[in-house]
Amino acid sequence: MNRIPSRRNFLAAGLALPAVASAAHSAEPDPQQQPHASSGAPAFEYRILGTTGLKVTSVGFGCMITSDGSVIERAADMGITYFDTARVYQNGNNERMVGAALKGKRNRITLSSKTGAHTRAEALEQLDTSLKELGTDHLDIWYLHAKQRREDITDELIEAQQTAKRAGKIRFAGVSTHSGQPQLIPFLAAHPKVDVILSAYNFTLEPIVTTVLEQAAKAGKGTVAMKVMAGGFRRMSPDDPKYKKLKQEGAMLSALKWVIRNRSVHTTVPSMTDIDQLEENVKAMSVPFGADDEKRLSAHLERISPLYCRMCGSCQGQCRQGLPVEDMLRYLTYADGYGQFALGREHFLALAPGHVAASCADCDVCTVECRHGVKVVERLLRAQELFRC
Repeated sequence: MNRIPSRRNFLAAGLALPAVASAAHSAEPDPQQQPHASSGAPAFEYRILGTTGLKVTSVGFGCMITSDGSVIERAADMGITYFDTARVYQNGNNERMVGAALKGKRNRITLSSKTGAHTRAEALEQLDTSLKELGTDHLDIWYLHAKQRREDITDELIEAQQTAKRAGKIRFAGVSTHSGQPQLIPFLAAHPKVDVILSAYNFTLEPIVTTVLEQAAKAGKGTVAMKVMAGGFRRMSPDDPKYKKLKQEGAMLSALKWVIRNRSVHTTVPSMTDIDQLEENVKAMSVPFGADDEKRLSAHLERISPLYCRMCGSCQGQCRQGLPVEDMLRYLTYADGYGQFALGREHFLALAPGHVAASCADCDVCTVECRHGVKVVERLLRAQELFRC
């Protein structure tokens, strides 16, 4: 039995779903919606981040791979109000760069950072470092970073966030997750001490992810979408004409528009490295998702299906060598999709030594089967060859 859904059936279930969510909100005029820009100037759309009361642009700024602070500064000057970083980004240097770029603009933006700490003491120490590097006395949102299971969100870490709240060092507590959303997000939506959920969300993911995000929004949680470009893959193969044309075809803009048309998503954090990407992404707030976008994403999905891990978790535990397949594929996407080799290699080399040293070439038959069609063996071999060089 073939477990890989047909492209037509998947798109019918996935691409169309947020339109239903949008329609549910269309009966009442939206005071946050800005009029369509007819003069050529960008129009900005604002949404309220759950019950936090924070008013944010539906397109925010993910700073993880940005190395040019002038792009962040320009985004704030244009009107983007949400900026996201983390203690671990660029070996701690990203926060310093973000803080310098946003100096003098702190009172008109929403600023978030993250900790990957495992203990209360370590988390609070990292928070103090984040505040110092960012040049601020508080974060608007402080996330527990990259959680996949309920047990990852310990009472100790929740108490660290509440301690920081009481001290005035953060305003709201959040959790970020790359995978496991169908199980984890309902838990977070019901958690009284979680204010904001930052989740991977894009047009390739199964409809259940849309459903649980809508439920979280209805529960009053702020919802923020990351991985909105489904791996990027602008730069996957510079010599391949298919990929050279991606920017001209507008696949990345269509992917962003697909996400923000779902009004249960309050803001997004697409990565941006230059002014061209910034100006392109801003258009998503004023140009509605249409039939042409759907066609672009249909073609793009066909291109990236052998390459892009949708982080559904179904391969967990399948590898006979115990490799964290989902994580390794994500690190390869940093290099192949976003053009960030150093970031991918940094994460890969931080795996357990046995996982770094393992080789898929040692197995005669792979026990991992991707139900979405990712060529797992080819991708893992590429990661091992690329990052261990």
